[in-house]
Amino acid sequence: MNWKSIAVFSVILLSIQSLLFAQTTQPPQADPRLYTIANAASPQRLEADIRKLVGFGTRNTFSDTVSTTRGIGAARRWIKSEFEKISAACNSCLEIKTQSEFLKGGSNPRITQDVTVVNILAIQRGSRYPNRYVIMSGDIDSRVSNASDATKDSPGANDNGTGMAGAIEAARVLSKYKFPVSIIYVGLSGEEQGLWGGQHMAKVAKAEGWDIVGVLNNDMIGNIEGINGEIENTTFRVFSEPTPPIEDERERTWRRVYGGEVDGPSRQLARYIDRMTEQYCTNLDAIMIYRLDRFGRGGHHKPFNDVGFPGVRIMETHEQYQRQHQDLRTEDGIKYGDVIEGVNFPYAAKLTGVNMMVMAALASAPPEPKNVQIGGIVLPSTRLKWDAVADPDLIGYKLYWRETTAAQWQHSRFVDKSVTDFTLENIIIDNYLFGVASVGKDGNESLIVYPTTLIARR
Repeated sequence: MNWKSIAVFSVILLSIQSLLFAQTTQPPQADPRLYTIANAASPQRLEADIRKLVGFGTRNTFSDTVSTTRGIGAARRWIKSEFEKISAACNSCLEIKTQSEFLKGGSNPRITQDVTVVNILAIQRGSRYPNRYVIMSGDIDSRVSNASDATKDSPGANDNGTGMAGAIEAARVLSKYKFPVSIIYVGLSGEEQGLWGGQHMAKVAKAEGWDIVGVLNNDMIGNIEGINGEIENTTFRVFSEPTPPIEDERERTWRRVYGGEVDGPSRQLARYIDRMTEQYCTNLDAIMIYRLDRFGRGGHHKPFNDVGFPGVRIMETHEQYQRQHQDLRTEDGIKYGDVIEGVNFPYAAKLTGVNMMVMAALASAPPEPKNVQIGGIVLPSTRLKWDAVADPDLIGYKLYWRETTAAQWQHSRFVDKSVTDFTLENIIIDNYLFGVASVGKDGNESLIVYPTTLIARR
């Protein structure tokens, strides 16, 4: 072989090596586990759990706490015992805890008597980031027309037996896996009287410095028959606020001048759920609602938002108001009340599957990039810069951009983990919104981070 042949062979070999290297550094397009997890919730187990919750008669915040068969106390003890059974089956992989707060009667118009609000938590501790959490919540309590009525039967089958049963089922499924990030499955109390359980948990999380990736609040995930007569089981809603309410003046000024009015962490969590549902779920679509919650109403993600944590509400698309917050009765041929007959268990399983799949992805992903900066004023290209993420499973970063009127990210570019400063050539900064996510070796991504600092011009 002469020297020319050797040179040609060397060039070919180097090209092949470069191609192979490029292929090995590209992240997988999907995590096969997530297809399985998205379909792993059991309608039969959910039905059994919802029926058990309904069987306590009432779970009103002010109801009996001593009885073993009726009232919120019995319900709480049963939820705790279910978490304990799940933990026993996974070699004590769950830490079962309670949080409680005493509320003085009369301290608030909706606190009509002394009451202790109790949350039940099951923590699946992460192997690498034990103080970093993805949280799925459901509500323990139920109510009738009068939120303070602790004696009438208040089945709370859909509101919110479905969300609570979903959190228990998620613990059953995901406890069979191990994740770098911790997952919390929690039943929150006092929701119907003013979101008291969520407020207490958020206060504890803030005081103890929890690193919360996101809160998935599930409140009514089992109804498919709308008040307008429509019956449909292929969509669900995700409510999210645009930006954190705790932003300071500098951050508000930044958003006003440089954009990002709909790009806060909670809105990025909603987009993540939408995108992951599109990829891993069959015949199911997430509808992003650009509101904190339904018009004039609230849910248990709000207390976490109030102190700066990302949180969204996941719920059915079609509500049946005659089954919500109603005394059990029949008037003019219409049956009122939140009874078990109004729950569609396969649909509740589908929405529980969405939660499990999203939590598994976020609990597997590297931490999101910090200090994301942007530059490109009066230039033909856009530059993004961020701090390196120190994670052994990091494979790189994904740069996202979309038109300013687009609800979802439209374009992306992957870069190797060695890159923390990249220019998107011929992408004009004026015409798009931008963000950066970390990507793991298994293809799972962090939430996308919107840039909050302008790169100093040189």
